[in-house]
Amino acid sequence: MYLDFGRIRGRFGMHHVNHPYVGELRIRNVGSRSPKHREQGKKTQIMAKYDNILATVGGTPVIRINNLAPAHVKLYVKVEAFNPMGSVKDRLALGVIEDAERSGKLRPGQTVIEATSGNTGIGLAMVCAQKKYPLVVVMAESFSVERRKLMRFLGAKVVLTPAFQKGSGMLAKAVELAETHGWFLTRQFDNEANADVHSRTTAREILADFDGEKLDYLVTGFGTGGTLKGVARVLRQERPDTKIVVCEPDNSQLLGSGIAQARAADGTITASHPNFRPHPMQGWSPDFISKLAEDAVSMHLIDQIVPIDGNDAMRLSRELAQKEGIFVGITAGAALAGALKLCETAPAGSTILCMLPDTGERYLSTPLFADIQADMNDDEMKISKSTPNYRFDVAPPPAAPAAPVANAVALDKDAVAFVEQAIADPAKPVVMFALEWCEFCWSVRKLFARFKIPYRSVDIDSVEYQAGGRGAAIRAALTAKTSLATVPQIFIGGKLFGGATDLLAAWKQGQLQTALADARVSYEADSSVDPNSFLPGWLQAR
Repeated sequence: MYLDFGRIRGRFGMHHVNHPYVGELRIRNVGSRSPKHREQGKKTQIMAKYDNILATVGGTPVIRINNLAPAHVKLYVKVEAFNPMGSVKDRLALGVIEDAERSGKLRPGQTVIEATSGNTGIGLAMVCAQKKYPLVVVMAESFSVERRKLMRFLGAKVVLTPAFQKGSGMLAKAVELAETHGWFLTRQFDNEANADVHSRTTAREILADFDGEKLDYLVTGFGTGGTLKGVARVLRQERPDTKIVVCEPDNSQLLGSGIAQARAADGTITASHPNFRPHPMQGWSPDFISKLAEDAVSMHLIDQIVPIDGNDAMRLSRELAQKEGIFVGITAGAALAGALKLCETAPAGSTILCMLPDTGERYLSTPLFADIQADMNDDEMKISKSTPNYRFDVAPPPAAPAAPVANAVALDKDAVAFVEQAIADPAKPVVMFALEWCEFCWSVRKLFARFKIPYRSVDIDSVEYQAGGRGAAIRAALTAKTSLATVPQIFIGGKLFGGATDLLAAWKQGQLQTALADARVSYEADSSVDPNSFLPGWLQAR
């Protein structure tokens, strides 16, 4: 009998059990895991509902690698990207916050703070948003930009530290801020609740997934050490035949060096590990050995350490996507590289499980995507040119001239008055007539926001102007006034300044600044900014 305690993917129903983090679940006995049984089970799948997003943490799938693995072994991966915020650190975030709530260390409404390379911060941002805790994240500026944006999108504040200070520098800053402001520091690198959540969830899921089957190796990386310590200690006790294999960057071998981490008497990190070197595996191997990873070493939970080349990590991340359809990040590629090395020497018939920590979307601005173009390559252009339509090598047809307005009488008088009033309003000398979601209108909005130029936007297609065709009437009145049928149209001090590209060019040439000064509009100048950077990305690329 096999019971899946993971995320509900249409397999629950019939029976009730208590999941350690989700609470009471309805679970259906899915019986044997033969392909035939699973295919039959699909006919009766149901979806599940949850009280909140936190109930979806965990229960990530185990998937067999078919195209990259050698035939003499069974290689599986546990894809932690299936967590709601895309990484294994969602488990950590939920575990440490709920542990702090139970112990009273975290008070209602208290600010939470943590130092992170990104994934823990993103998980904490989700948890804190749902539980209504303010969150401050401290992160070295060398980590990917999209991680900062994700955390800020979720409502967190992100404080950056200089890249040269490395992970220990961002940790020291987080400690300093927590002590100064009385904030709750989650201490992901030494908080036992981090390892505990993996013992209760990740390890139990693995045991359930391989119930009745052998599991010869578990392959994982280490960062905080939570997954390593939490899972390995359970497997050591309940599946002692399973060997624990840990991967780390080959140019930055901390555990493999055998050199202890320097610490003060209270356990505080006093210096970077002497073997640390910069590497591409964000989230793996900071410039120190965490207390939890150190515990795994002292508890003899590690059977083998495998050094991984960063180039292999990136290559296998791409190959997982292109040959297995599994979209994950650099650390996942690194873990798979370690698992494939293990496959070379593993006895025939061995079963290997590899932990894949996060999604590939965390790495869009990193070298992982450096060779992935936004524009069509030669092969794609050849496909495009294979049919007559949608060609990019011919000039676009000229724009149709605007329909002439017979006379002013045909225009809506209220619309004409509205346009005149908006243009001449002394309280808002900068006004833009725009479409709500037009990319060029957004280019102008970005320029105004960047230089803090106050303005009014009349979005003629928005709900505000839809009733009674008011927006169409305003556009007709505007066209009659300027003889221009395009949008946006920007006015400064009652005078037509032009459209989006006109405005961007005028800023570059200094004309916009002069017009703003004449209209007594304040703004923040910054000559280092290229105004063309505000244009839509597809237009910049061409």
